[in-house]
Amino acid sequence: MHAISYVMAVIANLAPKREEKGATAVEYGLLVALIAAIIVGVVAFLGQDVRDAFAGVVTAIPGGNA
Repeated sequence: MHAISYVMAVIANLAPKREEKGATAVEYGLLVALIAAIIVGVVAFLGQDVRDAFAGVVTAIPGGNA
Protein backbone atom coordinates (compact mmCIF):
# COMPACT_ATOMS: atom_id res chain seq x y z
CA MET A 1 0.00 0.00 0.00
CA HIS A 2 2.97 2.32 0.42
CA ALA A 3 3.52 2.37 -3.34
CA ILE A 4 -0.01 3.57 -4.00
CA SER A 5 0.19 6.35 -1.42
CA TYR A 6 3.59 7.36 -2.80
CA VAL A 7 2.21 7.58 -6.36
CA MET A 8 -0.78 9.58 -5.14
CA ALA A 9 1.53 11.98 -3.27
CA VAL A 10 3.68 12.47 -6.38
CA ILE A 11 0.60 13.17 -8.48
CA ALA A 12 -0.69 15.63 -5.88
CA ASN A 13 2.64 17.50 -5.92
CA LEU A 14 2.74 17.65 -9.73
CA ALA A 15 -0.74 19.09 -10.03
CA PRO A 16 -0.88 22.88 -10.17
CA LYS A 17 -2.07 24.50 -6.98
CA ARG A 18 -5.64 25.75 -7.27
CA GLU A 19 -8.05 27.65 -5.13
CA GLU A 20 -10.77 25.03 -5.59
CA LYS A 21 -11.96 23.00 -2.64
CA GLY A 22 -12.11 19.26 -3.31
CA ALA A 23 -11.37 17.17 -6.36
CA THR A 24 -13.53 16.91 -9.45
CA ALA A 25 -15.01 13.71 -10.81
CA VAL A 26 -12.41 13.73 -13.58
CA GLU A 27 -9.57 13.72 -11.07
CA TYR A 28 -11.17 10.88 -9.14
CA GLY A 29 -11.61 9.00 -12.42
CA LEU A 30 -7.93 9.43 -13.26
CA LEU A 31 -6.91 8.18 -9.82
CA VAL A 32 -9.17 5.14 -10.15
CA ALA A 33 -7.73 4.41 -13.61
CA LEU A 34 -4.17 4.71 -12.26
CA ILE A 35 -4.91 2.40 -9.34
CA ALA A 36 -6.59 -0.11 -11.67
CA ALA A 37 -3.58 -0.06 -14.00
CA ILE A 38 -1.23 -0.68 -11.07
CA ILE A 39 -3.37 -3.60 -9.87
CA VAL A 40 -3.43 -5.13 -13.36
CA GLY A 41 0.35 -4.78 -13.59
CA VAL A 42 0.95 -6.38 -10.21
CA VAL A 43 -1.41 -9.27 -10.96
CA ALA A 44 0.23 -9.82 -14.35
CA PHE A 45 3.68 -9.73 -12.75
CA LEU A 46 2.95 -11.89 -9.69
CA GLY A 47 -0.01 -13.97 -10.88
CA GLN A 48 1.91 -17.08 -11.87
CA ASP A 49 3.94 -17.06 -8.64
CA VAL A 50 0.77 -16.85 -6.54
CA ARG A 51 -0.84 -19.63 -8.57
CA ASP A 52 2.21 -21.85 -8.08
CA ALA A 53 2.20 -21.14 -4.34
CA PHE A 54 -1.44 -22.16 -4.01
CA ALA A 55 -0.81 -25.27 -6.11
CA GLY A 56 2.00 -26.21 -3.73
CA VAL A 57 -0.30 -25.81 -0.74
CA VAL A 58 -2.98 -27.95 -2.40
CA THR A 59 -0.53 -30.77 -3.11
CA ALA A 60 0.83 -30.59 0.45
CA ILE A 61 -2.62 -31.16 1.96
CA PRO A 62 -3.49 -34.88 2.24
CA GLY A 63 -6.20 -35.59 -0.30
CA GLY A 64 -5.78 -32.14 -1.81
CA ASN A 65 -5.63 -33.49 -5.37
CA ALA A 66 -8.92 -35.38 -5.01
